[in-house]
Amino acid sequence: ELMRRLEAAALLLAAAAAVLVLAGAAEGLGVNWGTQASHPLPPKVVVQLLKDNGIKKVKLFETNIDAMKALAGSGVEVMLAIPNNLLHRIAGDSGAAKDWVKRNVKRFDFDGGVVIKYVAVGNEPFLEAYNGSFMKVTLPALENIQNALNDAGVGDRIKATVPLNADVYSSPARNPVPSAGRFRAEISGVMTDMVKFLAKNKAPFTVNIYPFLSLYLDDNFPLDFAFFDGGAAPVNDNGVMYTNVYDANFDTLVAALAAVGHGDMPIIVGEVGWPTDGDRHAKASYAHRFYDGLLKRLAANRGTPARPNRHVETYLFGVVDEDRKSVQPGSFERHWGIFRYDGQPKFGMDLSGQGRRDATLVPAKGVQYLSRTWCALNPKASRDDLGKLLGAKIDYACSNADCTTLGYGSSCNGMDAKGNASYAFNAYYQTQSQEDEACDFQGLALPTQTDPSTATCNFTIQIATSGAAVTRLGVAPVAAALLVALLQLSLL
Repeated sequence: ELMRRLEAAALLLAAAAAVLVLAGAAEGLGVNWGTQASHPLPPKVVVQLLKDNGIKKVKLFETNIDAMKALAGSGVEVMLAIPNNLLHRIAGDSGAAKDWVKRNVKRFDFDGGVVIKYVAVGNEPFLEAYNGSFMKVTLPALENIQNALNDAGVGDRIKATVPLNADVYSSPARNPVPSAGRFRAEISGVMTDMVKFLAKNKAPFTVNIYPFLSLYLDDNFPLDFAFFDGGAAPVNDNGVMYTNVYDANFDTLVAALAAVGHGDMPIIVGEVGWPTDGDRHAKASYAHRFYDGLLKRLAANRGTPARPNRHVETYLFGVVDEDRKSVQPGSFERHWGIFRYDGQPKFGMDLSGQGRRDATLVPAKGVQYLSRTWCALNPKASRDDLGKLLGAKIDYACSNADCTTLGYGSSCNGMDAKGNASYAFNAYYQTQSQEDEACDFQGLALPTQTDPSTATCNFTIQIATSGAAVTRLGVAPVAAALLVALLQLSLL
């Protein structure tokens, strides 16, 4: 009788666990899958990671063939992407657009293939930093791709859209409230035409919203206003109270759309997230706080003051960290993942938005690592060699690997000088897939089987992958030079 009861209890526990897994992510929740990594996770591992966590939508940044093959038959809905560097050709040649649709959409669009829902035409092409480089080609490219989808007979279920940065709209300085939102003056004409074309084809407007960047770019920005837990002084918009920058940003877009006659246009949030390293505000505790608030709102379809009780399709940025991303915007760029580079969760997270405190993400399965070997500063290196060679060697290591966690406010910033040098050497060694010659640095470094990690700084072991890339990463020279100077001063 006891055994029967124990078996019954075990079955109930298994059923409960299955319900939790099946509950999965909040409705409409997706993730961005970037692949700018020296050792990318195998696509099959990533797709299984998505499925294990109940994530049913994914947004790509290019049509990676291996990723598409892995997605085939998975049931995961996909937003394909056309990189900015293809916009000029597709804008000027409708035949090129038709060829792109044939090779990247029709090729995978079959029963048991890839469930393609959208095509992202470019990525934030109107960023002010681009100085208008894509101003004249983005809309023609969008038109050609949507027309090609229509001609291919799939335009009724696959829509073209343009993921845009939130800097395409703003409120005037004299009236800085969401309801005064308008598109940026120099692009208002093309934005109006784009919105009309999207509306004609029943396609959504896609925007990337980053409360973290509001905090990063403005030292006077109120910290609590970046989150959803109501700790900030509200912004009063003619009696409508805004308690967080996400709602305010979203509704500024709603007002801008209304100003051009399309206030009810569907909006997709193409990117939203919080990095976990590379800046004093980029840490796991803040990321957990941000996502906890965001996911609860998405699950409840809370919407925003301008669009209450509305479901918003939203893509978190991103799946995993990418150690080859440009750090020109900031060192945090390589730390946006909700998973580490190897598919391991960074912090507790309830994707269902139910606020379960014990909820955790399911880690990647079947990940293969390189041997448990690190590269560290040679304790027998002479003071003379350290003085003559160390600066140049660290510069070389950090120009070819990711040293962003050593920066101010980052997780590895508190180590001593020898620890910093070891971190730089190990980062390079792992990026080079532990090649023997990658841990020498003219006698300044030695391989070790003793983990040099500290309580706050993880010295990684890279994953084994056939897709490993060992090309120069191009770390910002000023940042690398500053790091070298600090390490040299500490060792002298």
